[in-house]
Amino acid sequence: RLPKSLREWEAYNALSTNITNFLQILPLLQDLSKDSIQNRHWVQVMTVTGSNFVVDANELTLGTLLNADLLRVKDDIEDICDSADKQMAIDLKLSEVRGKWSSATFTFEQVKGKRTSLLKGYGQTIEDLEESQLALQTMLSMRHVGPFKDGAANMLSQLSDTADTLELWIKVQLLWQSLESVFTGGDIMKQMPLEAKKFSKIDKDWNKAMSKAEDTLNVVACCSNELLKNSLPIMYAELEKCQKSLEGYLEQKRS
Repeated sequence: RLPKSLREWEAYNALSTNITNFLQILPLLQDLSKDSIQNRHWVQVMTVTGSNFVVDANELTLGTLLNADLLRVKDDIEDICDSADKQMAIDLKLSEVRGKWSSATFTFEQVKGKRTSLLKGYGQTIEDLEESQLALQTMLSMRHVGPFKDGAANMLSQLSDTADTLELWIKVQLLWQSLESVFTGGDIMKQMPLEAKKFSKIDKDWNKAMSKAEDTLNVVACCSNELLKNSLPIMYAELEKCQKSLEGYLEQKRS
């Protein structure tokens, strides 16, 4: 231990103060060295410290940061670093969602004896879409989402549109499946020639849309395709008319 008399020296007190300050500033320097700290955060540091320096690995030195008097605005620096960590987590999650849907594909199965295919295994895709939309909604409610708000909102809108299109697509497919055997052969086709002709037109549009989707495969790209998006509502409305006409015919036969 140093003699007590030395502790009364001005040089000792100055050195002791410098050491204490450095021990306090060290955690701030560690936080500022994290990968989460981006240029926008350095701009915030310069703003709260009232300093100006070049953010470059070759020019930003320890002396520059010590001269910025970080301890004077310690709470502000801690807030900036905490925000940077949370923003990095948001950025990683957003990148994960984007990566998932850039590679997600549909599975198709050819109808036996037909030239068309059907969408298969879409239940998991629906669940994944719901999960991703919830993650994006949660992200957008976070206080630190700022730099990624537009990107997250655009992705949410895209996945919401995809989910809506897929929902209608499945409805059309189920209706087509239930009516295809009725209006492409058998007695009912002969008894309902107008509906059979209408179904034949729908069938061609359905085959064209499914062929395009099968070539595309990617979930978001398929559901963003204008041919599919524009034709689905029309096919659904026409198939419903065929369904109602069939129900009326069968009811009449029962009477």
